[in-house]
Order: sequence, then structure tokens, then C-alpha cells
Amino acid sequence: MARVPERYRPFLVQHRKLVKFLLVGGTCFVLTTVVDLGLKFTVLQHKPVVALTVATVIATVVSYVLNRQWSFRANGRHREAILFFVVSALAVVVNDLPLIFSRYVLDFREPDVTPLAQEVADFLSGMIVGTFLAMIFRFWAMNRWVFTRTRLRPSSEDLEPERV
Repeated sequence: MARVPERYRPFLVQHRKLVKFLLVGGTCFVLTTVVDLGLKFTVLQHKPVVALTVATVIATVVSYVLNRQWSFRANGRHREAILFFVVSALAVVVNDLPLIFSRYVLDFREPDVTPLAQEVADFLSGMIVGTFLAMIFRFWAMNRWVFTRTRLRPSSEDLEPERV
């Protein structure tokens, strides 16, 4: 926190859980993008929805660990893991719907559009719009149903300023 300008500190402290959730989400967004593009341009060239789904599932596992240990600081429960993966499965569907709509309803795919237009439409619909909608859904659902019992006492990391 010592590196953060003074005027932003109250906001970050007040919305600490959201900020951490967004940082985890940003990390998982990059992971999803790399895996999705890697799959789309290699083994799943003609299956963009499957590539996005696989990439999202991989990032979901990473997200669970990071959110549980850092963003929400939840006490471990078996029920929590089940709820997390149920919410995440629904979020994968939310994430895939804009890509499905773009590709198969609006027909933004070859030969109706150029390969570049297809890839731009896939990225915008699946990675940008889909991820944004799924992020909103996940934050709401995680707070409401999954990470409901968080640690009551803040850790020393939350109380002490960061040392340089």
C-alpha cells in the first residue's frame, strides 16, 4: 500500500475484496486468452467455442485457488468448492454465449467474413463481452453463495504497509 498514492488508499481499503477479485480476474483473463488462442491456432482450429470453454475451465481452477486464498480469504469447506464449480460452470456458459451468438447467429465466420474479421469478432464477443458478463455474474454469485464465511480478522498483510 505504501506505493499507492495517498488519495487512492481509502478506496482500495474500502473495496479491498473487489480490487483483489479484479486482480485475480485480470490474471485469469490473460491465462484464458493465451490458452484460447493457443488452442484455436493449433488443435482446435475449427472449434472456437470448445477452445474458449477449455481455456475458461483451466483459468477457473486457477481462479478458485487465488480467490479462496487471497480475494475472499475463505475458510475451507467441501460445500464451498462444490458451489464454486457450480457457479463457475454457469459462468462458462455465460462466457460462451456471446461467442456462440457472434459465430452462429450473426455469422461472423468464414466464408461470410475475412479470417481477420472472424478472429476480431471472436475476441470481442468471447474474450471481452463474454468475460465481462461472466465476471459480473461470478463476483455476485461468489459473494452471495460461495465465499460466505470469510476470515473475521484481517491478516497482517492487510494491516501493515508494504515495505520497500
